[in-house]
Amino acid sequence: MGKQNIPLECQSAEVPPGIFTPDNFQALLECRINSGDEVLRKRFEMTAVNLEYCSQKQQKQMMEICESCIREEVLREVRDARFFSILTDDAVLFASGEHLPVFVRFVDDANNLREEFLGFLSCEAEAELFAANFLTTITEKWGLSMEYCRGQTYITSGGVSTKMKCVASQLLEKYPQAIYTLASSCALNIWLAKSTPVTGVSVVLGTLEDLYLFFKKNPILQEELDYTISVLFLENEEKGAELKEVVRSEWISRHDTFEIMVSLLESFILCLDKIDCDASFRCNAGIISHAFVLSSALSDFDFIVTIVILKNALSFTRAFGKNLQGQTSDVFAAANSLTAVLHTLNEVMENIEVYHEFWFEEATNLATKLDISIKLPGRFRRMQHANLQPDLTPESFYKEALSIPTIQHIIQGLKDIFSEQHLKALKCLSLVPSVMGQLKFSTSEEHNTDIYKGDLPNPDTLSAELHCWRVKWKHRGKDVELPSNIYESIRLSDIKFFPNVYALLKVLCLLPVIKIVEDKYEIGRRRLKAYLENTSTKQRSSHLALLNINFDAKHDLDFMVDTFIPVYAEKTGTEEAADRSEMPKE
Repeated sequence: MGKQNIPLECQSAEVPPGIFTPDNFQALLECRINSGDEVLRKRFEMTAVNLEYCSQKQQKQMMEICESCIREEVLREVRDARFFSILTDDAVLFASGEHLPVFVRFVDDANNLREEFLGFLSCEAEAELFAANFLTTITEKWGLSMEYCRGQTYITSGGVSTKMKCVASQLLEKYPQAIYTLASSCALNIWLAKSTPVTGVSVVLGTLEDLYLFFKKNPILQEELDYTISVLFLENEEKGAELKEVVRSEWISRHDTFEIMVSLLESFILCLDKIDCDASFRCNAGIISHAFVLSSALSDFDFIVTIVILKNALSFTRAFGKNLQGQTSDVFAAANSLTAVLHTLNEVMENIEVYHEFWFEEATNLATKLDISIKLPGRFRRMQHANLQPDLTPESFYKEALSIPTIQHIIQGLKDIFSEQHLKALKCLSLVPSVMGQLKFSTSEEHNTDIYKGDLPNPDTLSAELHCWRVKWKHRGKDVELPSNIYESIRLSDIKFFPNVYALLKVLCLLPVIKIVEDKYEIGRRRLKAYLENTSTKQRSSHLALLNINFDAKHDLDFMVDTFIPVYAEKTGTEEAADRSEMPKE
């Protein structure tokens, strides 16, 4: 059921009270019995007809065992690799509340950099307790030694983002080598926006996600959006063709997402209004009402001013963030350009009055073009009631409530994510031969490798080995190409003659900011995304999700049964006896 994403409960519509319908678990058991499974038939033929085949509690117990056994297969490889990094993604909503998906990054025996899904953690607890539970789960329940953790990254938004900052700080305090970094799978500007502590930004991000899925899931709606873009950009067909290509991609995850949204806002609103109002456009009531809700959200001045200010505030980190997701040489260049980026942002902060005036003017011009009223956000007016200051204008409100905290957050966010240790680690990328070549082989990595001295097999010989490594590539043959990234370097046939360099490169791989070159080793994230898109909130199970995402992991059913028996069998037998004694006589 886990592998094929079959929920335990039935997917049929609501049935009238008193009408019995078997759940999917029971239906599968009956299918097995009808197919000739005599063991199951004997097990149930003498059982009372009104006794549950398997209670929800028993089902949960079995799922927990299956989940732990599958996870253990992944963890065994991680322990063999020794060093690893911890990653999380956006919180996922289950019927029981929000849960955080956790991944682990490691280099396996074949020198493949992999990210594997480990499971979900509940995010319901307060920040301090959640941080403690997070560490306890990883170390005690999953058995990973955090002394070997070399990186951590968290893609979260809203209240969960605050909790993950607490996790990051506590882990860094206990394990300084677990460097806090950006995730390679997330554009820097999206990460900065998600963690911005402004309510309006969270609302905008949720609306963008909803808008993206609305068109992505329906080809007819996508075609209508294409037509609307063509009409609006009739005089600039090249720009229109480019935007049509963009909206068919994952545009909500790009470095320039907010710039795209500003360019396409009119197209989105006109298309949604047509879906909502045009009787000739045949859609079901659910799609029409959804289009109305989205159009109303996009036509609000609070939404417009927020995306315009985000577009402008994040323009100063766009090129920097793009480099972080580029080639190894681009990442190395980004590490050396952070000071300049922070200098520019500090200048913006010092002159925020001037910058905000231009940003707000752009927002008002866009709103006027779309015939949208320029006003204070409704939530603010309702909260203030009679206390609303008569001289408070939308421009001054958004400067204090949005522009200033956004720029402050961007500056602090960059400082948090690019600590001194993180920058030193990124500067070690000069070990990659292609970067060496760009620097004319005049690099000096040794002073940046101090943080990894304890991870080296022969630290005393590091200096001599680095010299030999540079000489090897500087005086290579004319037909020998320089390896362009870490993966090509650690797979060199003669890398064994450079044990310290090999160890350094393998640890650098683990930094979550380093991009995984081969998509097949980052498949856990894509499978998680597919699981969430194909499963409603009520039908999701954190246990079955892991079995579905890791459906190709090794498993031994006999081992699962042997694991289950000593933990739950005695309890299960007692519970069954109790259930039978309480059954009414018929």
